[in-house]
Amino acid sequence: MRAGWKVVEGLWNHPAGPKTIHFWAPTFKWALSISNISNFSNPTDAVSYPQQTAFAVAGFIGARYCTVITPRNWNLFANNFALGCTGVYQLGRKARHDYLVQQHH
Repeated sequence: MRAGWKVVEGLWNHPAGPKTIHFWAPTFKWALSISNISNFSNPTDAVSYPQQTAFAVAGFIGARYCTVITPRNWNLFANNFALGCTGVYQLGRKARHDYLVQQHH
């Protein structure tokens, strides 16, 4: 029981733990990735190249930044990496539709 409490206490007191903005800002930023995932089933006409490019680039640059800052913020890293991946996926959907599907019509 005591070892489990030590883990919880360590997370609670971490420099990027829930007592700091370093925890809450990335936690709320997850809304961007979740929103992008919820749009996977939307028609590709609704996908914006500039928006998804910004998501992809900002996500991967942000993820890289998270590996060099102190304290390491793995919540922010995962968030940025997910945002980059969802942006790339949306760009792939849009490009496939615009350049492959449209050529066959």
